Amino acid sequence: MANGQEEGQTEQGEAIPEEKVSPAGKVLYRIENAFCIFSLVVLALLPIWELISLFARHLFKINISIPGSSALLTHMLLWAGMFAGMITTRNQGHLSIALVQYFAGAKIQKYLRVPTNLLSAFVVTILALSAPAFIKIGLSGRIISFLPDRIFALVFPIGYGIIAIRFARRTGLTGWKKIFPVLVILLGVLASFPSLAKFFWEYDLPQWADNLMETFYDIAWYIKTPAIIFLFAAALAGTPLFVVMAGIVLLLLEAAGNQVDIVSTDIYSALTNDNIIAIPLFTLVGFFLSESRAGERLVTAFRALFSWIPGGMVIAAVIICAFFTSFTGASGVTILALGGILFSILSEHGKYPPKFSIGLLTSVGSVGLMFPPSLPLILVWANLSVSMRYLGAADSISIINMFMGGLIPGIILVAAVIIFGIIASVKIKIPVEPFHAKKALFSLKDSIPEIILPFILIVCYFTGILNLVAIGAVAVVYIFITEVIVHKDIKFTDIPRVFLRAVPIIGGVLAILALAQSLSFYIIDTNAPAHLAEWMLANIQSKYVFLLLLNLALLVVGCLMDIFSAILIILPLVVPLGLAYGIDPVHLGIIFIVNLEVGFLTPPVGLNLFLASYRFRKSFVDICRYVFPFLLIQIAVVLLVTYIPALSTWLARIF
Repeated sequence: MANGQEEGQTEQGEAIPEEKVSPAGKVLYRIENAFCIFSLVVLALLPIWELISLFARHLFKINISIPGSSALLTHMLLWAGMFAGMITTRNQGHLSIALVQYFAGAKIQKYLRVPTNLLSAFVVTILALSAPAFIKIGLSGRIISFLPDRIFALVFPIGYGIIAIRFARRTGLTGWKKIFPVLVILLGVLASFPSLAKFFWEYDLPQWADNLMETFYDIAWYIKTPAIIFLFAAALAGTPLFVVMAGIVLLLLEAAGNQVDIVSTDIYSALTNDNIIAIPLFTLVGFFLSESRAGERLVTAFRALFSWIPGGMVIAAVIICAFFTSFTGASGVTILALGGILFSILSEHGKYPPKFSIGLLTSVGSVGLMFPPSLPLILVWANLSVSMRYLGAADSISIINMFMGGLIPGIILVAAVIIFGIIASVKIKIPVEPFHAKKALFSLKDSIPEIILPFILIVCYFTGILNLVAIGAVAVVYIFITEVIVHKDIKFTDIPRVFLRAVPIIGGVLAILALAQSLSFYIIDTNAPAHLAEWMLANIQSKYVFLLLLNLALLVVGCLMDIFSAILIILPLVVPLGLAYGIDPVHLGIIFIVNLEVGFLTPPVGLNLFLASYRFRKSFVDICRYVFPFLLIQIAVVLLVTYIPALSTWLARIF
């Protein structure tokens, strides 16, 4: 993940501080920052304004709502996604597998940076040049509040064009070698001929242009297999996943004789979907929490409340980590943000052995993913809904079903870790502190705004008072007031920094989501998942054997990919299999998330293991040893959740 600072690239392709960027680059950076922050602010404030206008209409019979506010909101999401993608590119924060970085030396990584960035520049150039045809032909020019939809969509070619140039510059090639990035961009322009031809001639192409397009389609047909293998290898070498997905879908479309501006249609559809507006909103909430002193206040409060119980600090650590991760949706953020203070409390004040403290904190970084308003749960719900609708499934699920489905498995996971912590505390004779009611109440008073936040959101949503987008907006405004105005943890001058800290996750997730939808639609159109389901049913009759194989496969996926990428790329392929075996969609979604949680802790490349190694300054091997007991506990919970469907479906059916 990028660190959110404003950065450029050196000649070697590494990040440099903004002060070393050219004056023109600084101006561009500030414009991008301003538009991105403005878009995110509108996403947060517009639903609040609409709530206010609703009350005004009912109470005072006046209408102060903004015309076309719903369409404006989704198109601001489009802007937020594209500008966040541009900033994420410049900060080198796009999500990738980059398996080679764990095994290759710095010199090999430096060499790989050149081909991966050249490939990225080539693919993104095609994305940029496929957009004009979509804007001209695919959009109607309807007015979105006050601007035509084509004006909003101009962010496509502009954004992807800037991203392509940044990838080209990041190769770090100097002297005569600079010709290679230029040639790659020009090659991307050439490969975009079908889209450019459609832009200039629409459907009345001259004969020579039509013949040339057919040549492009034939070339794509002949090279598609080796090219896809090459793209998979490029993903392992560190090429951003959204680039790999874009390359695959562009290649497959041309090989099938389809014009690639279809991808722009799918990107536009994905980034103007109101179901995903909650993603950037809850990401902002998580980063306002992590950038404030909320963690310290919660540690103080829970220490005062639980330290008199054997294992009380373990209880506090697990609950606090679950709280933070449920909002950030990223276990790594929790480890990095809270690891230091919780390690100090556990080891220095609680007298826990360092290896126990590190193992605990590394393993509980992801336990909050099962609790609302977890971003992975929202993404799983959105992908399940789209896939089921596309497959013609009769049943549908709501986000309430998904939230309820994760509740019992989440509680079991938290309880299992806490019970183990209590047993370990008693065994190693950790001293307890006397309970002081006055101290507990005083510390609770300071942290009560953060503690009640999830309860406010849950009540508002489950009573039907607010929808998911409105809840996200309320959460942003609430936490802003709490951390900036009430507690004054974050200065007004630091607010842009907090926004930009959240941008790499927002930009990385939305970039993949935009391309994942296009790739998923193409794969489903080919009936490949249905054929795979038929083959599985013919060779594996037992649903339980299938579930075991699914567990193993998802553990591997969890090792290699971040949770957002895994959900967006792998889940659409799994849904048809789950339906074929009669697995409840909510149960399937929970199995997916809980397996990925464990994958974060699974050697040799579990992401949380590397983050913990960095945060606690211990060797990777040591981290693996410390985490092993907690890994066994989580695997046991995975098996429970997998083979007892009622744990996921009982509450979901009630609601």
